[in-house]
Amino acid sequence: MGKKIKDERIDFLFEGILSLNSVEECYDFFEDLCTIAEIQEMSKRMHAAKMLYNNSVYTEVSEQTGLSTATISRVNRCLKYGTDGYVNVLERLKK
Repeated sequence: MGKKIKDERIDFLFEGILSLNSVEECYDFFEDLCTIAEIQEMSKRMHAAKMLYNNSVYTEVSEQTGLSTATISRVNRCLKYGTDGYVNVLERLKK
């Protein structure tokens, strides 16, 4: 998908994210960039990805995250058939 959305503005956004040096800087940047609801939604998807990666079932993921089964299914499809974005991050966070 990266190549489908790639343009200079998105590159600039991602380069900005990569320039952040701490979790605190991420909080500051994302609070300015996104609504609280958007940040919470992204964190739920990341938590769902971690749970699915660790073989949790949809009902457990839904109960813990509050996400719909449709969203959980999309996260799962990305884990299994996507560009390995979730997998790369989850693997790096395990270390």
